[in-house]
Amino acid sequence: MSIAAPEQAKLPLAPYKSLANSELTERIQAVRDRMGPELLILGHHYQQDEVIALSDLRGDSYQLSRMAADSTSCRWIVFCGVHFMAETADIVANRPQKLAERNGTRVTVILPDMAAGCSMADMAAIDQVESAWDDLAEVVDTADITPVTYINSAASLKAFCGRHGGIVCTSSNAEAVLKWAFARSRRVLFFPDQHLGRNTALKMGITNAQMPVWDPHADAYGGNTEAALQASQVILWKGHCSVHQMFRAEHVHALRKAHPGIRILVHPECPQEVNDLADISGSTGAIIRTVQSAPAGTIWAIGTELHLVNRLKQEHPEQEIHFLSPVICMCATMYRINLAHLCWSLENLAAGAPVNVIKVDEETARWSLIALERMLQVV
Repeated sequence: MSIAAPEQAKLPLAPYKSLANSELTERIQAVRDRMGPELLILGHHYQQDEVIALSDLRGDSYQLSRMAADSTSCRWIVFCGVHFMAETADIVANRPQKLAERNGTRVTVILPDMAAGCSMADMAAIDQVESAWDDLAEVVDTADITPVTYINSAASLKAFCGRHGGIVCTSSNAEAVLKWAFARSRRVLFFPDQHLGRNTALKMGITNAQMPVWDPHADAYGGNTEAALQASQVILWKGHCSVHQMFRAEHVHALRKAHPGIRILVHPECPQEVNDLADISGSTGAIIRTVQSAPAGTIWAIGTELHLVNRLKQEHPEQEIHFLSPVICMCATMYRINLAHLCWSLENLAAGAPVNVIKVDEETARWSLIALERMLQVV
């Protein structure tokens, strides 16, 4: 399909908000039919069901980027997720190898709502990380620190890791990445999620005493003493996922009391007190696979985003699935991607006036890709 000239006027968003979901769905499907395989709509697991239903691919952030990049026909990606995910998709889909395969043609990445960010990713800004690196150099040799950023971070932080011999990790390969880092240096600076870093390192035998937390808002040395930093193995960034931070040990105890035999399944972004009490801790993909492979009659309490837990309930009625927290706990920024925003962005695209295009600058993309490729080499 050919796209009309981009100078056409953009369609306003406001009228879409008054449309019924049924009409929005029809109009979205019409664009999908018209654009065919050149368009891929990516739906993160935490999205609303009506958005997932219209997605070509469903998965976690890096998995979606990789699958879309591997498509030979895709020219347009509409990422129903959050900002850092769209950045990663742009980096991976337009890396030199893929550009060469497409004779230099770029894949354009669109985020239906630019306000769909990530509170965790926002807790580590590039200027804060660079400042922390300079401060650390006053106390320890930064040549002996490997920076590790969680995939849930801005492209600028991935690029920082690329420039400083560091690497990216996901929640499923964090332990392998830490082992890779320790084979190269004495210390790791892990950002932006302290809980994933702590829970992973504890499994490796590293103690909390060896994991000071760096607070970018503290007056000096991230709120730590020089002695604590010199004794450190993993320096954790003071960041967290607002969804997984909500789960508490008392939630686990209450459900175990109410449902004897219940199994607790949580994401490693949960606080240590919850992670330690869980029967199983694993990535989003691991949570899904665990439920899929469990026998009928299994009782679960799952500590992760509400939309995913509810979807697992619907897809596995043969099991009894509970949400771990008594408090509604969903990813509010993911929730911003609704059918109105999706329809608006798609119809603008089809009209030749794409909105909310995400394009990472060449230098940032180059260094980010280096850190991502190191991750792919870790087994």
